Amino acid sequence: MKITGRLALAASAGVLALAGAPHLFAHGDVTPQAVDTSALPDIQPNNDTWIEHNPYRGNAEAIKIGEHAYAQNCARCHGIEAISGGIAPDLRYLELGDSGDEWFVQRYHHGSVRDGKVYMPPMGEVLGQKAGWAIRAWLETVHQE
Repeated sequence: MKITGRLALAASAGVLALAGAPHLFAHGDVTPQAVDTSALPDIQPNNDTWIEHNPYRGNAEAIKIGEHAYAQNCARCHGIEAISGGIAPDLRYLELGDSGDEWFVQRYHHGSVRDGKVYMPPMGEVLGQKAGWAIRAWLETVHQE
């Protein structure tokens, strides 16, 4: 009799855990956090025209800002220190230089949607180009082959 009661209790706990799992593991409605980029030089010709190459590559202040911006806005999906837990791409393996910039700005600015599902929201209009390039500058410092 005790074994039957324990099995029923375990089964009930399992059902409750599975019922709540989507709420525990889903990212939910994540609100982007503002990034202070006032210390960075403006992007030419202007901040509204998206450029193709990272103007902040190697800029120590941009790298510092990018690290904080990544932690606030990207780590939820792409992992702490850009080490993915499998939900989203591991950005440490993003190509360095201009070829990686092209992929990065495409995803950052426009997001990623497949089969009507949003895999990454378009962050470019929300956080801006300066924050995006600062994040990219930091990502290059944690690059892995």
